[in-house]
Amino acid sequence: MAVPTSNQYTHTAGEVPSPAAIRAENLTKEFKLAHHAYASLKGLLLSFLPRRVERIPALQGISFTIRKGETVGIIGQNGSGKSTLLGLIARVYRPTAGTLEVNGRVAPLLELGAGFHPDLTGLENIYFNGVILGLTRKQIAERLSAIVEFAELEDYIDAPIRTYSSGMLMRLGFAVAVHVDADILLVDEVLAVGDTRFQQKCYDKIGQFQREGRTILFVSHDMEAITRVAARALWLHKGVLQADGNSQEVVQAYLQAVQRDG
Repeated sequence: MAVPTSNQYTHTAGEVPSPAAIRAENLTKEFKLAHHAYASLKGLLLSFLPRRVERIPALQGISFTIRKGETVGIIGQNGSGKSTLLGLIARVYRPTAGTLEVNGRVAPLLELGAGFHPDLTGLENIYFNGVILGLTRKQIAERLSAIVEFAELEDYIDAPIRTYSSGMLMRLGFAVAVHVDADILLVDEVLAVGDTRFQQKCYDKIGQFQREGRTILFVSHDMEAITRVAARALWLHKGVLQADGNSQEVVQAYLQAVQRDG
C-alpha cells in the first residue's frame, strides 16, 4: 500500500496553508556512549588512555512541517526516535545536525512526573512546574483552582508527590500542561496510565485544544487513540521517517509492517 509522504498532504488545491508551528529539515540527533576499557583498580589508574566512543543514531535526517492547528500522531516501535523527537521540540535536547524551527510556547507532557520534585507537595509542584513552563506566579495563582479541580486532587494537594500513585502524577502533570495557554502541546504516552473516565476527560480537553486551533503532537502505541485524535501521523522506524500522511493509512501500513516483520 502506498502511503503519502508529502509534508503538505493536508492542503487542497487553492488553499492557503496556515503558518508553520514546527518545521524540521534534515533533523539528526545522535547520542554518544563512552565505553570504559577498565574493570579494575589498575584499569582505573590507566583511565587516561583513550576511551572508545560509540555514536548511537536516534534520528537520521528527517524533514517535515506541522502547521499551526494540526494534531499529528507519532507512531513507531520502541527505540524508533519518537520521544527523542518530542525532546528536541521541547528543547530538552539539541540537534546534532539539521534545523528545527518551533514557533510558539510549548507545553511538554513527556514523562510521568518529569518536572516535579518528589519532596514538594502537589501544590508546590504546580508552582514549580508552572514556572518551568513559562508562567508567572500571578498567572499560576489565577489558574490554581482550575488545575487542582481538573486533576481531581483536592484531598491530596498538600501531600508530597512521592506519595502519589502513577495515575495521580499523570493527572497533575496533564492538568498543569493544559492550563499554561500553550500553542503546542506534546503528549508522550502518559494517558495510558489514567483510568478510563479520566482518559475521556483528557480527550475532551484535547478536543477543546483542537477547536481553539492549537497544535498537538501525540505519541502513543495505541493505534486506535492515534486515529481517534489525529488526522495525520508520522511513522518513525530506527530514526528514519517511514511515512507522513493520513493517520488511518499510515497506521494500517505500520501494522502491516509489524505483522510482516514478526
